[in-house]
Order: sequence, then structure tokens, then C-alpha cells
Amino acid sequence: MSKDKLVKIKTALISVSDKAGLDTVAHYLNKNKTRIISTGGTAKYIEKLGIEVDRVSDLTNFPEIMNGRVKTLNPLIYGGLLNRPLLDDEIQNELGITNIDLIIVNLYPFEKTVTKDNVNEENAIENIDIGGPSMIRASAKNFYSKTVVTDPDDYKSLINELKKNSHSISYPMRKELALKAFNLTSVYDANIQSYFQNSIDNNQLPENIILGLSKKNDLRYGENPHQKAGLYSLNHLDNESLVAANIFQGKALSYNNFLDANTAMRCSQEFEEPCCVIVKHVNPCGVALSKNIHEAYKKAFETDPESAFGGVIAVNRIVDKDFAKYLINNQFLEVIIAPSYDEEALEVLKEKENIRVISVENYKKNQIDFHIQAIDGGFLIQEDDNEILAANNLNVVTNKAPDEGQLKDLIFAWKVAKYVKSNAIVFARNLQTIGIGAGQMSRVNSAKIASLKAAAANLDTNAAVMASDGFFPFSDSIQMASENKIECVIQPGGSIKDQEVIDEANKENISMILTGIRHFKH
Repeated sequence: MSKDKLVKIKTALISVSDKAGLDTVAHYLNKNKTRIISTGGTAKYIEKLGIEVDRVSDLTNFPEIMNGRVKTLNPLIYGGLLNRPLLDDEIQNELGITNIDLIIVNLYPFEKTVTKDNVNEENAIENIDIGGPSMIRASAKNFYSKTVVTDPDDYKSLINELKKNSHSISYPMRKELALKAFNLTSVYDANIQSYFQNSIDNNQLPENIILGLSKKNDLRYGENPHQKAGLYSLNHLDNESLVAANIFQGKALSYNNFLDANTAMRCSQEFEEPCCVIVKHVNPCGVALSKNIHEAYKKAFETDPESAFGGVIAVNRIVDKDFAKYLINNQFLEVIIAPSYDEEALEVLKEKENIRVISVENYKKNQIDFHIQAIDGGFLIQEDDNEILAANNLNVVTNKAPDEGQLKDLIFAWKVAKYVKSNAIVFARNLQTIGIGAGQMSRVNSAKIASLKAAAANLDTNAAVMASDGFFPFSDSIQMASENKIECVIQPGGSIKDQEVIDEANKENISMILTGIRHFKH
């Protein structure tokens, strides 16, 4: 048949796990004298609507077996899905194969099942759909003469199409629905693969990585207005991430907003204490801990008030009315993200309707398995940087050791440096950043920028600590630290000139810790 021909819907096979909207489409098909074939629970549901249904088992003369594991896997079904008009008419008539024009199928909720608490492997396996994906793929392959619907959200457009075309479906819609069907089965299989991959701990990157991504929505543009962009979710992480954030007000988050918000949120979640992180252009420009987020914000803002303008703010505690009021009166900001807000705080924030106010209530740290970076012709894939600095990795290599307060500042600065673009230098004192140098080709230049930032904010670097995301290749950064009266340094170590750097630290009476871990962020 011509691919462009309208296809009359005479027979429909319906087998769905999600029965949302099914009553509407079933009644419409019945009203228009469409024969309905169905299975198990779907057949019972349609019969309760007062609609006549032909059971698949009656059509195939073979019962559903193995508690429903085998229902539709039969040549009489797949012949009806894969037959080509005219070309296969003879064999179809000979074997008594019923032609099926419309297939409405959705799948066992595998993704939803495996995200439940205490789900076991047996539960996961039983929620791997076999017949559904097979029917979907067969029908989608044969879209020249078949229509396959996999999403209840498409029922309305299906009915509208049938009304418009005298109960027939056009080629463009058949093709569009087929593409959607193939997307569905691909994502479904990817989520199954991901589940089993995550259950096998062999400390190796998999030979193949299949991402089951579903578009949440289009973004206005990417990093720049001429670039298209969209937000996609990994379904099994949806409820524990920024992708599933509650948005209370403001314009839709932009591509750059998402990047900044993710950095801010992840950094804030590094700390148990009340924390505020201010991010601009994917770099923290101020981070602080304090007795509450109000005081933490004041200290974080103090680090770099100029850069904080138009920034993204993340806190790791509930936002109350007083903090909200102080925040909007103190600075212009694009986004605030928190675990939650009280009702009075939300009312206060409405005074600045353009501020994006978002929450992630159940954020889960260290949930990302891989980071993916596109390069021409392929992708670079690495594990997420979830390495935790253990107390036994704090190797004091200088004559002078940090005291208890300095040690807290060093660990604080080290955690912040993890989120600063390399080369990264962080000055800190009293659990407050006082100067951050980011993204320079020379580490000593990052140290110079940190110093300049501190001076611009009128923050005294005397007795502060310094963190570096990578080792010092030369002693010049230690000299910079000394000029700023830095008393303690934390860095990975691993340079061929480590001893020269240690000697310089001893000369300047600076204590230094080597972590054996680095946190490059390119």
C-alpha cells in the first residue's frame, strides 16, 4: 500500500498497565464500531465499561500461561501486527490471521518499581515487560499500515485524528507515533540495563553505556541564544534531583540556571552544618557555615558582593520569613534553592516575582554514576567525583601542624575547592571563604585572584587557610600564601617538587597537609 494512504481503524488491540484515560478512548472506539481485542486486566477493565471485548486467548486458541508471563507471544497476534496489505494477504487468509490496525500498549512500570524502597531483584525481574515491547516494536516497524499508541497523553490527539479523517489515521501521525514508540522501548531497555549495571560491583566502567533519557521540557536556549537546549531526566533519579525540583515562582530555569543551581546545591550538601553557597558562572563566589542559614548567607555574601549580583543561592536548611525578607532586600538574585520553605517565606519571596524559587526536598548526595562530556566523534565518560577526604588521609608534612580550628577551616576550604573550576585556590577563615581564584592556567595566578578578591571585599587574610584542588608545581604559590599571611595549606601533593614546596612552607612557618586526592574540575 502507499505509505501516504489513510488507514481505516477497524480492529484495535489494547493491553495497558496504565489505564489513565482508557475509558474515553475505549468508548470512542466502541461507538465507531471498532473491534477491540485485549488481555487480562485490561480486558476486564473494558468489559466493566460495558464494552464487548475479544480475548487474545480466544483469538489464538491458546490460554494465558505462567501467571500472565505469556499472553500475546503468538504468530496469530504478530501476523496481525506485521502483515503488509496485498503482499501478505494470501498467507494471512490461509492461516486465519486477524488484521490489527491500532495497537494501544504501555509497559509494566519497571522504573517506578525499582525506585521503591526495599525492592528486591525478583520484583524487578517480574516488572520487565516482554510482550509489550515486542508488540510495540512490531507495530512501529509496520507503521505504513499500523498505528501504535504508547502514551495516554496521546489519546486526545488520536481521537481528534479519527474524527477528522472518517475514523482513519494519516501517515504523518502514524510515523510520529512510531518514533515515539521506538523511543519508549529504547528508554525502557536502558533503564533495565542501568538497574542491573548498578547492581554489579566490579569496579569497572561498563563496555556499553545506554542512557534512558526522557525530555522534561524545552529550554528557551542553551548557553547562548542561538543554541537549542532541553532538560532531560534519568527516570530512576527523577525524584531525588534538581530535575524534579518544585518551582514555586519565577520564569522557567534557563540552561545556565540549571548548571549554576546544580553546583550550588551539590556544594551546600557537602556540609552537615547550616550552609549557604552563592554561585556565579558555575563557580562558588562565596560559601560559609554558621549557626543558621541567615548568618551563613551574610558571611558568604561578604566574600564577593560584586560577583554575587545576579547569582544563584543554595542553602541546606528550610527558608523562613526573616531570611527571605533579608535576602531580597540585600541583593538581586536569579535563583534560590533550598530543601523547603515555610509559607510565610514563600509569601515574602512573591514580592520579587522574577526570582526563581525552587526546592528539592529529597535530594540524594552522590547519586550520579557517570559524568559525560562530548568531544568530536564521541564522549568522555568518568565516574562522579565522590571521593571523601578521610581523617587518616590528612598527612601533615611540615614541621608545624594545624590546630583544631585551622583543621576545620582546611577541610571546609577543601570541600569548597572541589566545586571551583581548575586551577582552583580557596582562602578561608572561620568557616567562611574570604577569597576564591578560579579557572586560571597558572595556579599562582588563581592564588593572586583569591588575594585580590579578599582585598576587594576588605577581608583580612591574616591567619587564614588556603586550599588548592591540585598540587603545587613550584613553591611560588607558597610564597603568595606567605605574602597574604596564610598560616595553613591543604593540597593533594604528588608533584616532583613536593619537597621544595614543603621546604618553602617550613621556611615561612606554614603548616601543610597533603591529601593524596585531587579535585580537578575542568
